[in-house]
Amino acid sequence: MGMKPKYLYVHTIGCQMNVNDSDRIRSGLQSLHYQAALSMDTADLIILNTCAIRAKAQQKAFSFLGRTARLKRNNPDLIIGVGGCVAQQEGESILKQMPHLDFVFGTHAIGRLARIVDRIETDRCRIVDTDLSAGIDEPEAETTPVADENPTRFVTIMRGCDNFCSYCVVPYVRGRETSRHPRHILQEIRRLVAGGVREVTLLGQNVNSYGQKEALPTFAELLSEINAVEGLLRIRFTTSHPKDLSENLMDAFGRLEKLCRHIHLPVQSGSDRILKRMNRKYTRKEYLQKVDRLRRICPGIAITSDIIVGFPGETDTEFQKTLSIIREVEFDNIFAFSYSDRPSAPAAELPGKINEKQKNERLQAVLSEQEAITLRKNQTLVGSTVEIMVDGFSKKQNGANGSGSHVDFQWTGRTTTNKIVNFLFSADGLKIRQNHTGRLLGVRIEKALPHSLWGHAAGPESGSQGLKGEKSHAA
Repeated sequence: MGMKPKYLYVHTIGCQMNVNDSDRIRSGLQSLHYQAALSMDTADLIILNTCAIRAKAQQKAFSFLGRTARLKRNNPDLIIGVGGCVAQQEGESILKQMPHLDFVFGTHAIGRLARIVDRIETDRCRIVDTDLSAGIDEPEAETTPVADENPTRFVTIMRGCDNFCSYCVVPYVRGRETSRHPRHILQEIRRLVAGGVREVTLLGQNVNSYGQKEALPTFAELLSEINAVEGLLRIRFTTSHPKDLSENLMDAFGRLEKLCRHIHLPVQSGSDRILKRMNRKYTRKEYLQKVDRLRRICPGIAITSDIIVGFPGETDTEFQKTLSIIREVEFDNIFAFSYSDRPSAPAAELPGKINEKQKNERLQAVLSEQEAITLRKNQTLVGSTVEIMVDGFSKKQNGANGSGSHVDFQWTGRTTTNKIVNFLFSADGLKIRQNHTGRLLGVRIEKALPHSLWGHAAGPESGSQGLKGEKSHAA
């Protein structure tokens, strides 16, 4: 008789690093015979992976954990754990607040998670592991190709941060900056490609400073090595700190054919005084100079950004400077947030707090400004044919066609500039029954929406070379 399967449910809150960490959690617990549960109700083990970057994310985490108490009452054998940044930040206090929890593990404990769960299964004890002293855990079974239905995957190249922006808890909950060796990164990418992955997104709190502390190759040099991996079609990365955006890295957008023409470059504010209070270590002028150089090297590059509104002491005039930099740069998209005090972050002690009503008004103004810019940029692509990588079926599907004879399945993918494209195959196009996931494909854009594009497949995949501009196939 085989061992009875056990079921694991992982709920993720937060950034791409957390999404990647959750994948590592699932993979690491396979050694204990855990399979994916379809819902919390059918799980033997529930793990919440948390985010502490904003107060709202932390509130979501505690709300979720509160809901698990009922499940524990109904099933006393259920094991419940919490990991991620809130776990690292709060540690043992979470166990005291929530007696139904079994364990808390920090951001550096994922490699030790199987041992933690195994001990809880055996001894029914409660465990806290928030040790930050360990280095980066290397993924196991690096040399074994793993079949992967998802053509895109995250690959962590570094962890932690040394920047200490005044509003941010990352250095306290993720630890100091540590880079993985290029050999391990390339091994992981080759293994993923052997299993069917065609696009990787390189992750780090500040990828631009990769390798500096360890005297490893620069980030631009690492990108060159990854660009040479056979079978890989696209490379993305996030996040870039403007102060460390080197000329060599900017030049990479003009010479590496697999590097997607998109950079996420958080500006946070358009005011020099606020940037200084945030400890960002660049000025508005320096930021704009780098944007200008990127666009000269790679015309048509998409630039996205982060904006924080309502930082302590931000005046109406300084907020207007943020609106003006959005208009001047014309970002392709932004992620905008209201400032919130975070434990350990120095900005929590700054005077001049902005009230919630004013913060919300400023947030809505920023979102409205950017939405108009994004829609206008998307509209310029109507009538052109863009190259996308097919991610798979879209979550939204059209019903049967007018005659009711068949269903038009809607597919989805992204352009090199990271724009989402939902599309249909034309009647004379490629057959639905073929597997197109992970291929590069031309799609004729027929409609522009605020957050996506819509069109029809224009023909067979374009091959392995990514196009540098979205109008390269313009009709």
